Amino acid sequence: MTAVLPAKDLVTRLSGVFAGKLEEAGRDSVLVRADALLEVAAYLKNTAGFAFDYFNMVTAADYYQYFEVVYHLTSTRHNHSVFIKVRCHNRANPSVPSVVPLWQGADFQEREVFDLFGIRFEGHPDLKRIVLWEGFDGYPLRKDWNR
Repeated sequence: MTAVLPAKDLVTRLSGVFAGKLEEAGRDSVLVRADALLEVAAYLKNTAGFAFDYFNMVTAADYYQYFEVVYHLTSTRHNHSVFIKVRCHNRANPSVPSVVPLWQGADFQEREVFDLFGIRFEGHPDLKRIVLWEGFDGYPLRKDWNR
């Protein structure tokens, strides 16, 4: 079974490298500034002490004031996992960088989040609807979506 890497330990190890780019730590998650997501994610993937080589999933949540995008990463080498979160405060045009260049497994999942929440993944190689049809009006998992 994979152990969740405590967020406080992760922030302690990352704070020197990414000063000002980590916003807060929960019990098992770290909130990263959206503009630093790719840099932090690449570091977590490519640094020997972390080696987060497996992309489990991405999802999102709508909190009215912002959208939160949540990534679950696992290191098969070290048998630990972590949750990385980013927030989109611009409801009219929410976007975060795509992690597809780092983990190809994020491809369909980012498309699904885009399709249902309307969050754009900048740099995604083929960002288009995957569940709903082209021309569908709105994003049904947003709290402000009207049928």
